[in-house]
Amino acid sequence: MAHDKQTQITNVKRRDALKLLATAAVAMPVMSMASHAAAVTAKTKGAELIYRPTDPDMLKPIVPWSMTLTQAELDDLAILADIIIPADAQSPSAASLGAQHFINEWVSAPYPQQKADLVLVRGGLVWLNAEAKKRFDKAFAKLSADQQRQICDDICFEPKAAAHLKHGARFFAKVRDLTATAFYTTEPGMADIGYIGNKPMPSFDGPSDEVLRKLKLKS
Repeated sequence: MAHDKQTQITNVKRRDALKLLATAAVAMPVMSMASHAAAVTAKTKGAELIYRPTDPDMLKPIVPWSMTLTQAELDDLAILADIIIPADAQSPSAASLGAQHFINEWVSAPYPQQKADLVLVRGGLVWLNAEAKKRFDKAFAKLSADQQRQICDDICFEPKAAAHLKHGARFFAKVRDLTATAFYTTEPGMADIGYIGNKPMPSFDGPSDEVLRKLKLKS
């Protein structure tokens, strides 16, 4: 019972921290990857041409590239997503909202940043399973929830991670950021932090006194 309570406390602290990180993300809602991808650079006859995507069809969004990750990789990412943002009384878990599929879409995109993230994520998943086998002689997905959390707790904060775990910590940080972006740009995720933007209002009287005090703009 004490261990369960400690796990709940850890999850609450983790969720609160992620809410702070997500505030900026929901300020500029993430559309389909196809709508905000970086400009594609193509070299033609020695001249560099820049092609930018046209405005997306928000009613029928499409992703113009194939997904890269395997089902086994998606399964591992789903476990990580639910460790990072578990379900609670207020909202569902990140994996149940498809965070792992968002990560797949992101790292499959044909742009420099996404290609670098694909290497980090795929390499990190290989490292994660190797670490799981070294510690517990099983693949990560086959471990108990407690064993999975033991590994994640050791890589959840890079500055405090042991030297031989730094690569795992960088991988975990990337997955955490992408999971938070995926979760907090869904309707349940926005509701989780009380985001009420993009709604018509007859008038706007400005930020409340409580918000102004929190921002130290009012005493």
